[in-house]
Amino acid sequence: MVIGIDVGISTTKIVGINKEGDVVSPIRIKATDPVTSLYGAFGKYLYDNKIRLEDIERVMITGVGSAYINSPVYGLPTEKAEEFIADGLGARYETGINRMLVVSMGTGTSLVQCDGDDIRHIGGLGLGGGTLAGLSRIMLQTDDIKQVVSLAMQGNSANIDVQIGDISPSPLPGLPKNATASLFGNAKSDASREDTALGIITTVLQTIGSSCILASLNTGIRKYVLIGNLTLLPQCQKVFPAMEKLYNVHFIIPKYSEFCTAIGAALCYKSGR
Repeated sequence: MVIGIDVGISTTKIVGINKEGDVVSPIRIKATDPVTSLYGAFGKYLYDNKIRLEDIERVMITGVGSAYINSPVYGLPTEKAEEFIADGLGARYETGINRMLVVSMGTGTSLVQCDGDDIRHIGGLGLGGGTLAGLSRIMLQTDDIKQVVSLAMQGNSANIDVQIGDISPSPLPGLPKNATASLFGNAKSDASREDTALGIITTVLQTIGSSCILASLNTGIRKYVLIGNLTLLPQCQKVFPAMEKLYNVHFIIPKYSEFCTAIGAALCYKSGR
């Protein structure tokens, strides 16, 4: 078995790829510090899956926290995988798509363009889960994402955002009346916590979605594979389908979306990348 570990800022994710090429029981652990979370996640993974150290051929680590790991993990052969290559390989494994833009939505957001074996980082955004947490701390006095999501489920975006219908009596070319004209442009000083929570999540997700579309102009790419922790937000199921309809593109959230980078790290060894 090859173990892939994605050591992030807020969470560490670990998966195993067995000799048949199947993903085995991915798990994630909330990070306190990179070294502690890595060893904690690895130990739990081995224990839960009854895996012996001698069953492991290689440990592949990636993510920003991997910079703190400079010795073999539990004495096993350990290598580092380039994070953006891991993003691409993991997304390709999960979707079977060769030509796409991989959108890694973590604390911030990175964009990786994939065209067959040509996998390269083309840019990113300083906006993601960290933005969501920070704005929630300031505006809602909490950074408990589960609480923010729960509040947002009861919110109404029309009370926060300016929609095309608010500024035009009829749809504009290519823009229906319910399309967003200005995020938070309709917010009042006494906006409810529910509406504010939805506004924060919508702002983060819509901005990421729009950036994907702009980043792929003139490339012919119309498929965007979303990976990372933010893909677990239930609001993704509303925001991205609406953007698909508006722009005639396709946003894809694979089964193991939050584990794609860890999967890709393991695949870096198997593919010799």
